[in-house]
Amino acid sequence: MQKEIIVLLGGPGTGKSTLINELVARGFCCYPEISRQVTMKAQQEGIEQLFLEQPLLFSQMLLEGRIEQYKNALEEPDNVVFIDRGIPDVVAYMDYIGDEYPEGFVQACEDYKYTKTFILPPWEEIYQSDSERYENFEQAVKIQEHLIETYKKYGYELIEVPKDTVENRILYILDKI
Repeated sequence: MQKEIIVLLGGPGTGKSTLINELVARGFCCYPEISRQVTMKAQQEGIEQLFLEQPLLFSQMLLEGRIEQYKNALEEPDNVVFIDRGIPDVVAYMDYIGDEYPEGFVQACEDYKYTKTFILPPWEEIYQSDSERYENFEQAVKIQEHLIETYKKYGYELIEVPKDTVENRILYILDKI
């Protein structure tokens, strides 16, 4: 079987981390979203919202972390690896805020390709803000639009995961792989 590196993507609060946690509970190899770790580390250093205050630095740190996740996924003994958010997310967010970024961001999207991409749609009923998620639901919808545009630009076929129970969403994903 060929190595499957599968990314779960979607705007903030669409249920990605919940699905990753359930996949882990079922014994799948999964890599968590790293932006919360980057944000919390910055907060410990006195920067309340690194993405808002220094978006290029934040995005560079995310890009490096996501490239590392991709490379690590290639080395996993498991044939299927799930990742919460992918490399093109970094470009989509930078485009969302209207900031420029180095060519290396684009090159990374072209160099590291996922085998499948599952997108979770905005879902207002489950959306929650917290100390690391500063966007409101309307902003989350706009981010979703940028994610779709960016992933399609890099040639991905996005498989939309229906709004449903965690169990049914997991079964849908597993059926597609």
